[in-house]
Amino acid sequence: IAQLLVTEGFATVEDVAYVETAEVASIEGFDEDTAEEIQARARDFLDREAAEYDAKRKALGVEDGLLEINGVTLPMAVALGEGGVKTVEDLADLTPDDLRGWYENRNGERVRENGILETFALDPADAEALIVRARVAMGWIEAPPEPEQDLDEAAPELTEEEMVFGRPGASAAAASADPEAETETEAEAETEAPAKDEGEA
Repeated sequence: IAQLLVTEGFATVEDVAYVETAEVASIEGFDEDTAEEIQARARDFLDREAAEYDAKRKALGVEDGLLEINGVTLPMAVALGEGGVKTVEDLADLTPDDLRGWYENRNGERVRENGILETFALDPADAEALIVRARVAMGWIEAPPEPEQDLDEAAPELTEEEMVFGRPGASAAAASADPEAETETEAEAETEAPAKDEGEA
């Protein structure tokens, strides 16, 4: 069953647990009852795993506030606790390299030092974002401004006519008011449709 789920694109337990039941039931050989049972087991597993991580986090003395930092998950909180980072202030006092790891030269050799969150493969921007959020929570800095919306995302979808005539709000009627557009349209029409002879006209 696990191999079949992976073949169908379900790579993690979370993928199975939180999709629509119909997506699992649509797999060949499954029905709705089977899908519901598989999802129930997946959710139970995730709940048990979360409880174990939370118990470990508390045993390490990691404060609840660390989990309130956007992007810090329970597994991360445990890793942070194991690295001696137990409070929001501890996190705020770090650098991205502390989280991701770094290289240094020792006796002429380049040696890798592991970061506290090495196993989470954070990119530099994500590591920096965690630290910035902790510093904001501590009141050390102000929250950075929201990034400007991507122009491509902000652009409205074009209608079919707007795509054909090349500008928002354009239409066939507006294009025909332009002599060059009219000439082009008539030329296209003559190319696409055979001319009628005078008798038919």
